[in-house]
Amino acid sequence: MTLRLRLLLAFAFLSIVTAVAVAGAGYVKARDAIVQRAQDNAVIETTNRVEQLYPLPARPPDAASLERIAGRVSGREGMALAQAQGLHAGTMDPAVITGELRSLVSAGYVGWQRVPYMGGVWLVVGMQMRVSGGGSSGIEVYVLRPFTSEIEVVGELARNAWLIGGAGLLLALGLGFLAARGVLGPVRELQMAAWRLGQGDLAARVPVRGRDELASVASTFNSTASSLEHHVGELRRMEADARRFVGDVSHELRTPLAAMTAVTDVLDAETASLPGVAGQAARLVNRETQNLTRLVNDLIEVTRFDSGTAALALDDVDVAEVVSRTLKMRGFEVTASLPDGVRARLDPRRLDVIVANLVGNALRHGAPPVTVTLYVEGSSLVILVADSGAGLSDEVLPHVFARFYKADSSRGRSEGSGLGLAIAWENARLHGGTLVAANRPGGGALFTLRLPLGGEQ
Repeated sequence: MTLRLRLLLAFAFLSIVTAVAVAGAGYVKARDAIVQRAQDNAVIETTNRVEQLYPLPARPPDAASLERIAGRVSGREGMALAQAQGLHAGTMDPAVITGELRSLVSAGYVGWQRVPYMGGVWLVVGMQMRVSGGGSSGIEVYVLRPFTSEIEVVGELARNAWLIGGAGLLLALGLGFLAARGVLGPVRELQMAAWRLGQGDLAARVPVRGRDELASVASTFNSTASSLEHHVGELRRMEADARRFVGDVSHELRTPLAAMTAVTDVLDAETASLPGVAGQAARLVNRETQNLTRLVNDLIEVTRFDSGTAALALDDVDVAEVVSRTLKMRGFEVTASLPDGVRARLDPRRLDVIVANLVGNALRHGAPPVTVTLYVEGSSLVILVADSGAGLSDEVLPHVFARFYKADSSRGRSEGSGLGLAIAWENARLHGGTLVAANRPGGGALFTLRLPLGGEQ
């Protein structure tokens, strides 16, 4: 549930509770006042009409006198009933009178009661008629009058209460919408600025309005973004300096390394004529010079990837031929499944680097037999390199393409530069493809290279 909807629901709930409390209380109070006033007026009117019949004749009441009394007290809208000593007269139905009201009148009280009659609500008022001495005459008078107008007024009050409540709800929703808009506007700006910051736009800022809590949050966000921009700028500058330093050093080392390689090649050719220790030293120097040359070349290649200057030299090649040449040139003893006729548009030099690094890694760190499989799947070229070793552990698998990552931290040096798999991954990415490492179900590591056949970058 969004914050806007929660605010609107809160305002709606508050308005409903307020409307029900205010309008309901007003309705109940007005209804009771109207009903009570109507009942009081009816009782007073009936009492006045009865009093106009005094003094009563001294003779016992008969049917004619009861009829006259009922006619005098009924009024224009009502009906009346007069009864005494088993006689009764008038237009009112005696069945309307409840036993409770009869008991109250018989006890000498003036009573009234609302009763359903003829599909509506009517008011029954009953009392005893007194003689001049204050004693009971034995005559009971009941007046039945409609309560319709009062009920209509009460109904009108109820409708007005509902209308007022509905208008209050609409007003509260309008105010809630405006309040939500005023509150959520800065929140939305803050959200968009945070999204831009997450996307790398370090210049994203939020306008600060007012001095409330939202303004404080916006100010804090701006200061945090400024600090982050400064630190990221420093890190980028330091990273650029480091890359430039590595690139410069690598290029500067190439010239003396070329001379050293030439010298060590001569020494390597003469190792057979050198004494035992001298021959071993010459072979060691030659091997380490080659390793150093390979490391410098790999560093130069990595700096090209980091600086964005690495580019593809695409060509329409026979993939099986390129892979076979890579395996033969390096003397790799592997089991290869390379069907003929698989052609793709790619950079053959970079494919050679990828295959050489993958197969060399499998031979160094895995166990034979190592297999290389080539096939086409949809619009992709797929090359699988698998070994039969122990495979990659769960700790190594996420970092297998990281630069200079060593699975065994206690191992001081390895034969490779530590950049081979990283360079292979970068070359696959440069082609618009993927390179994924996994473990085979039967044991051993499996590297899957996927490249687009059309050479898309």
